[in-house]
Amino acid sequence: MKAKLPEGYRIMQLPDQEFQNLWQIWGPQVFSSHDTSMNMQLVLSEMEKAQLKSLRSNMDKMHELNLCVFKGEEFCGWFTGSQYNHETFYMRNSAILPAHRRQGLYTALMNEVIEQVKAWGYQMILSRHVTTNNSIIIPKLKAGFVITAIEVSDRFGTLVHLSYFFNETRQKVMKFRSGDLKPDDQIKEVLGF
Repeated sequence: MKAKLPEGYRIMQLPDQEFQNLWQIWGPQVFSSHDTSMNMQLVLSEMEKAQLKSLRSNMDKMHELNLCVFKGEEFCGWFTGSQYNHETFYMRNSAILPAHRRQGLYTALMNEVIEQVKAWGYQMILSRHVTTNNSIIIPKLKAGFVITAIEVSDRFGTLVHLSYFFNETRQKVMKFRSGDLKPDDQIKEVLGF
């Protein structure tokens, strides 16, 4: 289900600093009306902030991906994510600005991410969403993501974890584990039944 960008739109990969500049402008505008996230700067001690900064500096070798959607020169939305571990890429945050929604831009952006992450060789993609964020959850489920966890986060509230498996056998095993598929010979073999 490859969504095409509408006429006049384009997706650009941006270096982290350029992306952060756009995020500082648009992130608060998109999320401020319904954001109940915990402000970690008000929670962490100075020592904890310094420790996290040090830990974050060790991650500079990990893959980062910042994609932005433009129509002409008009900024329309973004995606940002990074390597989570040796086999998983984490889709951290994305949004399409209200004037550009319902045109397939999010699906096209998501497909671009899937293609890039697959090319890098990751086994899976992980994303976390507020459980009522149907405008993002539904396109991801349609694209082949599956629900892999529910989390109660002190920062964001109740989140659903969605995972995309590139390996077809792993995807099939997830369907079996969730009760959506009876074990066939392949599943029985890889699970040692």
